[in-house]
Amino acid sequence: MALIFTFLLGMGNFACHQAVIVSGHRMLTQVPPRTLRIARASSLTLEFALLCGALYAARADALHWIWLYGGYFLINLAAAWSIVTRRI
Repeated sequence: MALIFTFLLGMGNFACHQAVIVSGHRMLTQVPPRTLRIARASSLTLEFALLCGALYAARADALHWIWLYGGYFLINLAAAWSIVTRRI
């Protein structure tokens, strides 16, 4: 069950990431296209690495790491919401 929960949190993180990318926020439109491409690729790579680590921890029943990943998801969700709704 922890593995499925962690996987769903990871998919939520990727959804938040995608929402920020397509939001058209001026923070992203002011970045040169080449730099933005590199930043997107590296942030997606980091997100994938974190998800792999969290899934590994879930498989090993290290619940404290799953709670930390859940906290990371909540921070991502709040940041994405702030950016998409133009509160930042």
